[in-house]
Amino acid sequence: MAAASSFTTALSRLSLSRCCARPSVSSLFTSYPSFLLHKGQNPIRLRSFSSMAASESKDSPASNPGLHTTPDEATKGYFMQQTMFRIKDPKVSLDFYSRVLGMTLLKRLDFPDMKFSLYFMGYEDPASAPSDNVERTVWAFSQKATIELTHNWGTESDPEFKGYHNGNSDPRGFGHIGITVDDTYKACERFERLGVEFVKKPDDGKMKGLAFIKDPDGYWIEIFDLKNMKNVAEVAA
Repeated sequence: MAAASSFTTALSRLSLSRCCARPSVSSLFTSYPSFLLHKGQNPIRLRSFSSMAASESKDSPASNPGLHTTPDEATKGYFMQQTMFRIKDPKVSLDFYSRVLGMTLLKRLDFPDMKFSLYFMGYEDPASAPSDNVERTVWAFSQKATIELTHNWGTESDPEFKGYHNGNSDPRGFGHIGITVDDTYKACERFERLGVEFVKKPDDGKMKGLAFIKDPDGYWIEIFDLKNMKNVAEVAA
C-alpha cells in the first residue's frame, strides 16, 4: 500500500506540474519518489500497484471525461502540421535548427508589405520537393510536425528588442517541443561540445535519461530516445 500511495502522490504532482502549478525547474525534475524513476526499480512493487489499479485502461474514454474516440467525419484528413516560434535572428536560429538539430529548410516565405519572413524547418528531404515555388509551398504544408520560424524584420539589429517569452516563466503557458534521438546521452555530449544551453542534462534530478535544451531564443526542447521512454512508461503507462 505504501508503494501505491507514493505512486499516486507522484502522479498527482506530475499532473499539477504539467497543468496547473508553477513549480521551479528543480522541483519539476526532483520531486518524485526514487523507486519510480531510477533504473532498477522493484518490479514486484510495480506489479502490486498494477493489480490494484482500476479495471479501466488509463487511455479509455471512461478514464478520460470529454474524450471522443470516434472522430467527427468532418475531421478526416486533419493532422498536426506546424508549431510556430517567433525568432529574433534567422541567421542564428537557422544555424541551430540545421547544424545542431539536423533539420532542413523546407520552404521560406517572405512578406515584404508586412515585413516578416517564415522559415519552415523539418526532417523531410527537400530533394523530394517540387522545383516550382508555389508547388513547393504546398508540399511544405503537407509535411507533418514542422517548425515555423517567424522573423519580424529588424529584431536582429534592434538594441531595444528584449526577446520573446518562452512560456516557462510567469505567466506560464507554452512548455516545449520534443525531439527523438538515437541516444540521449550521446546527443547531449554533442550538444555540450557545440555550446548548447541546457535546462536539464540527462542525469540531473531523478528523471534519468531525458534532457531539456534551449534554442537561441530560449524555447525549451525535450531530448529523449525510445529506450529511455520505455523505462518511464513502465511506471507511468
